[in-house]
Amino acid sequence: MEDIILWLKYLFLGIVQGATEPIPVSSSGHLIIAQKLLGLKQNGLSFEILTNTASLIAICFIFRKDIGRLIGGFFGFIRTRKPEYKSDFLFSVYVVIGTVPAVIVAALFKDQIEEIFSSVRTVSIALLFTGVALWLIRNLRGRKQDGDLTARDAVLVGLAQAVALIPGISRSGATVISSIAVGMKQETALRFSFMLYIPVSLGGLVLGVSDIAHDPNRSALAIPYIIAFFTTLIVTYFSMRWFMGIMAKGNLKYFSYYCFVAGILFLIFL
Repeated sequence: MEDIILWLKYLFLGIVQGATEPIPVSSSGHLIIAQKLLGLKQNGLSFEILTNTASLIAICFIFRKDIGRLIGGFFGFIRTRKPEYKSDFLFSVYVVIGTVPAVIVAALFKDQIEEIFSSVRTVSIALLFTGVALWLIRNLRGRKQDGDLTARDAVLVGLAQAVALIPGISRSGATVISSIAVGMKQETALRFSFMLYIPVSLGGLVLGVSDIAHDPNRSALAIPYIIAFFTTLIVTYFSMRWFMGIMAKGNLKYFSYYCFVAGILFLIFL
């Protein structure tokens, strides 16, 4: 019976991770809240790495055509210098530029950030800040498409992604908000946001392989981890599809309402 209850808890964590990773409400913050409510405490990064990897697979599958086109355009422009490849080449370069701030901050300060900012109170306050930011850009409609981006845009969005290392600050929210704030169209903002997610998540996976290999709970929690992984994979796919529809309609204000309500409730009751 205890095993079944534990499996159900990890099933719930997988649902939370999968549902919140693509949308601007902070998956890391919600996992901290969910683990507190369930009485679970994760030692090490194995669980985080596994569930993030599941989300990464789902998101890569959804954006597989964009990824293929960008890779082809990048190398096509280097090889031929044909103008039809230039837009995809520059977009790829800007993804690399936008990734750098988060990589530097994570390499230097990730452990300290998680130690200082992983309390429920901090997560609650961060959700309120996310709600304010979403509210401020709710009516913005940019004009920049893929070929109109600049290195400055990439740096600003990359800095926002670095700030999102703080639990409770949504990575997708920070990058989508900053992308829209610098003038990107909704579709371009969404694509750029999740292209930035891919290298950061891949880097986390590569660096975290040793954590998984040396996890003392790996055998005891094998089944719960597998349940959480596949739950996250499936739920992320459907959550991402849903969020793409929301972005197309420009209804980000509803996420702002959610962040306000959740942040206040977490502050009062947890």
